[in-house]
Amino acid sequence: MTNQKGQSLFEVIVAMAIVTMILTAVVALAATSIRNTTSSRNEATATRLAQEAIEWLRGERDASWQIFANNSLTPTWCFETLSWSKAGPCTAGDEVAGTIFRRGANFANAGTSVEASVVVSWADAQGDHEVRTSTLFTDWRTQ
Repeated sequence: MTNQKGQSLFEVIVAMAIVTMILTAVVALAATSIRNTTSSRNEATATRLAQEAIEWLRGERDASWQIFANNSLTPTWCFETLSWSKAGPCTAGDEVAGTIFRRGANFANAGTSVEASVVVSWADAQGDHEVRTSTLFTDWRTQ
């Protein structure tokens, strides 16, 4: 029996295959982690933008119930900026400045109350997404 020193070509190929599989798994894990982080960040930003719109609407209601109620007779608004400047749904180019998010609201005016549903939507590599939040506004000063 001879005593061989060193490694055979087969052993080197097997070792390289194992190292390649491990590196592939690490890269895939890192890519998934980055994708999940981006998705979570986008959802948090969308939630913040929706809440910001609800708070702005609350301020509009408090400033003048009559103006707020009249504006809510138009059932759909796009809030690219927080103003009553764009009636109708958001379209391409209506993103909140410097973001990928479109922010709109749907209103149901029942006379003495207004239900507002704010929708923030965006698209990324994983597809289309949206965050919704709703609240019921009333003229609390007349109650």
